[in-house]
Amino acid sequence: MTSVSVQRSEVESTPSRALRYLPFTALVVDLAITTASALLAIGGRVRLDVFTGSPDTRSLLLAAPIIVLAWLILVFAFGGYRLDAFGVGTDEYKRVINASLATAGAVSVACFLAKVSLPRGFFLLVFVVGVPALTVGRFVLRRALHRAREQGLLGYRVLIAGAPSHVDEIAAVLRRAPWLGYRVEGALLPSTHDGRVTGSGIPVVGTCDRVTDVVRDSGIDVIFFAEGALASAADLRRIAWDLEHEDVQVVVAPSVTDVSGERVRVRPVGGLPLMHIDRPRSTDASHWGKRLFDIVGSAALLAVLSPVFLVVALRIKVHDGGPVFFRQTRTGRNGEPFECLKFRTMVVDAENRLSTLLDVSGSTEGLFKLKDDPRVTRPGRWLRRYSIDELPQLTNVLRGKMSLVGPRPPLPREVATYQKDMHRRLRVRPGMTGLWQVSGRSNLSWTEAIRLDLYYVDNWSMIQDLNILGKTVWAVLRSDGAY
Repeated sequence: MTSVSVQRSEVESTPSRALRYLPFTALVVDLAITTASALLAIGGRVRLDVFTGSPDTRSLLLAAPIIVLAWLILVFAFGGYRLDAFGVGTDEYKRVINASLATAGAVSVACFLAKVSLPRGFFLLVFVVGVPALTVGRFVLRRALHRAREQGLLGYRVLIAGAPSHVDEIAAVLRRAPWLGYRVEGALLPSTHDGRVTGSGIPVVGTCDRVTDVVRDSGIDVIFFAEGALASAADLRRIAWDLEHEDVQVVVAPSVTDVSGERVRVRPVGGLPLMHIDRPRSTDASHWGKRLFDIVGSAALLAVLSPVFLVVALRIKVHDGGPVFFRQTRTGRNGEPFECLKFRTMVVDAENRLSTLLDVSGSTEGLFKLKDDPRVTRPGRWLRRYSIDELPQLTNVLRGKMSLVGPRPPLPREVATYQKDMHRRLRVRPGMTGLWQVSGRSNLSWTEAIRLDLYYVDNWSMIQDLNILGKTVWAVLRSDGAY
């Protein structure tokens, strides 16, 4: 294989050393929030006539900094300022909340043992205000971090070692999540492979048997080991020893993708870390709790949005005199067909013109979307931009044919082209919104839309549904991929 020598200047792009200041930034934010919460609790306890008794303001001013200091120390002790806690997952929030609860418990015990009379009003206010405020502060900091990483800042420079196909697969996963900040700078392939780039265009910077030298010379932040990179576990152990004094994170990437963290458990057995993967959750996605949530949610939204329905219906009718609603047969759970209801956004004979547009566009994928579709009416463009045309589907949700969150409801002609794996998305009710909508909507390719739907089916959780509903509001307001 042709080895490509790589120097530090060739691999290093935007410096990521500023990441070292992220824990300090979080500390400053937490200090400001806890201090503000303590001052607010003092003011609320003194000025509001809610609690009985006349507190000693001087004692509160003495207790407040002690509580704030203990609070920050416990957040540190619980790992709330570890660099690997920022940016992804719920672990960061769990650490902050657990540290806050531990602080409240420690203050209570300390006051009891020291026989210190701390006003209950102050105690309640400081934590009732402080804990949610700390969580919101971390959320805002995370959003700022994600925004910076999507712009190419505060990222990790990454090399991936392994067989070419596995290198490309991991690189594709990392590209789908730019907010993680992993920037793939190069690949290291086994010496038996030749070529200067992988199939997806990643430059080859060396061979797997020279991992230690390449990592030291390149100044990268993370080295991923994929399948085919190492001959044995002993090789990985020796590489970890060689790099123990380098500021490099070693990551072993298993040949498992599209599995949520909630389904993965790593349990060491005899020094061997074994990854256990829980069963897919497609059955849980049809649980009665999700159905009850759909009934209550759709009924409430129908009641609140009824004036919008009336205005939209009049606008469509006045425009061309055609029908207000568009009815189309879609495929639901377990392949059962149902009539999907939407506000009409196209001309009356839109279906008759479809074959001509397919021929002109040359589209062969199941999901056909044309950015400047000539069939869309003037009011239809506005309805589509903010997804108002989807609102009548609330009646489908109430009837049990759809869910508030789920895979996109496919057309029967799409289902006819499904490969074996794609049929898994029919195990749950289709949704008004889903991962496909909050991840780009019509800007997504057919393959990517299917991948997201399958991920949703296998990794369903109620928390994920609530998260998707929250992101849907933002996606609709931005109108990304809406046409």
